[in-house]
Amino acid sequence: MPGSHFPKNTEDPMTSSWGAIFDWDGVIIDSSRHHKRSWELLAEEEHLPLPENHFVLGFGRKNQIIIPEIYRWATEPKEIERLGNRKEELYRELMAAEPLEPLPGVREWLEALRDAGVPRAVGSSTPRANLDAALGRLGFGPLFDAIVSAEDVTLGKPNPEVFLKAAARIGRKPERCVVFEDAFAGIEAARAGGMRVIAIATTHPIEELGMADRAVHTVKELSVGELAAWFPPEA
Repeated sequence: MPGSHFPKNTEDPMTSSWGAIFDWDGVIIDSSRHHKRSWELLAEEEHLPLPENHFVLGFGRKNQIIIPEIYRWATEPKEIERLGNRKEELYRELMAAEPLEPLPGVREWLEALRDAGVPRAVGSSTPRANLDAALGRLGFGPLFDAIVSAEDVTLGKPNPEVFLKAAARIGRKPERCVVFEDAFAGIEAARAGGMRVIAIATTHPIEELGMADRAVHTVKELSVGELAAWFPPEA
């Protein structure tokens, strides 16, 4: 495609045997300040204390873990759900008030994977309503073959459930998938699921991401052919 950073791969699009799974926040869009602010607004509304470094402590985790175990705001399931739903409402309000753009190179990278016949899934701790709102605004719906969100899993990252479900939905074995992540909990989850991992240095410095197979500042540094070489044809 003209102007793309990603030349088309020669891999037969009908026989691509590997898949790509993407975390959302910090990988597709940079929404960290909106998430951080929405927690702060919720704490103000509810007159609840926030621990120091609250956002870092909860980053990449489900609200069902953050609220009772990290912030210690509630233990009753209905109250945890109420607080979590309100937090996400505040987040969507903040996001709707500003232009929304993907991180550098993401649109072209997804298009390059699509053109190479590599199935693509979202595997995120983000609630589905947040994903649907952002996918619609970005026009990214057709660029993904499957979506796995917070509602689809019982166990949050670093448990690999979200990525294993995403792999199943695109019809690929876990060991034939590469996960794109920015959070330590997500990298750990991908590893636990037996998947390859590319870490995106949006949340943590690149020198702290050595546990991934490769760490990059943006997906512009990648090529489809490079990743295809990680997954030679199966016998």
